[in-house]
Amino acid sequence: MLQTTAPARIEPAELALAQQIMGDISRSFEAKVVGQKRLRESLLIGLMTGGHILLESVPGLAKTTAAQTVADAVSADFRRIQCTPDLLPSDIAGTQIYDAAKGTFVTQLGPVHANIVLLDEINRSSAKTQSAMLEAMQERQTTIGGVVYRLPSPFLVLATQNPIEQEGTYVLPEAQMDRFMLKDVLDYPTPAEEAEVIRRIDAGIFTEEQRPAAAASLGAISEVQEVVRRVYIDPAIVRYIVGLVYVTRNAAQYIDARLAGFIEFGASPRASIAFSQAARAVALLNGRDHVIPEDVKSLAHRVFRHRLILGFEAVAEQVRVETIIDAIVASVQTP
Repeated sequence: MLQTTAPARIEPAELALAQQIMGDISRSFEAKVVGQKRLRESLLIGLMTGGHILLESVPGLAKTTAAQTVADAVSADFRRIQCTPDLLPSDIAGTQIYDAAKGTFVTQLGPVHANIVLLDEINRSSAKTQSAMLEAMQERQTTIGGVVYRLPSPFLVLATQNPIEQEGTYVLPEAQMDRFMLKDVLDYPTPAEEAEVIRRIDAGIFTEEQRPAAAASLGAISEVQEVVRRVYIDPAIVRYIVGLVYVTRNAAQYIDARLAGFIEFGASPRASIAFSQAARAVALLNGRDHVIPEDVKSLAHRVFRHRLILGFEAVAEQVRVETIIDAIVASVQTP
């Protein structure tokens, strides 16, 4: 019979140190980015788990600034890739260049070989180029000229897409969407927050001279990731997660028939994995060494919104995917 070993218990000192590190990074984020608390949490979850994040919003809501700020806070190698229709896979992964002086080909690694990679407006690149990211996101490697090149650790992909400009864009394939742990949709700032943005610009906070010192090292992030993997998740919580995902595939049996009819395909097992990993990170951010049901519920929109495939009727009737997700969560008994 196969025996499994339970993760080592998290010592109070380890928990306190991990929470302090993430708190320092969070404060660095708040010093640069106004508001956007859920975005901050999503980025911290991605950093703590190595899970990739898809961000959707209208232009100008600090997505690029947020990614750069997180990278600066941990002294990470940061690369920004502006996706355009003429972007080639080799522009991302890298290519081989002929060296006439030596008579050989030299490998030039692409910008994906960084700790934090921002794919700006990912839906403007072609499906062929989008697929070039699949190996990097899933296998943490690229293949150039038949040679495998490992990506640095930690490695995090942040992709953005603009929902209001559809001309010249390409819908992300479901296979690639599924590889993002979370999808966050950003809201406009409040009037007070927008006024604070202007005040900070006038104060010169966004200039190079005002860039704050790093709050943590990449080594510290690797240590936090190791602690996150040891956060305890009870079997009852696992069954709760699996139950939520199961309902997405069999919605007609559990939620209103009209809402269930909008779902064409439910979530894959990657949703269950995303829930368990992200919930552990949320627990640690809240100073706990164990996951509670509220950690899972707080992630439902971000885990499910890009994994539930809705039919054209949902678009025609302007039914939001979040409405269906709320019905799914309400249909499963909380442990």
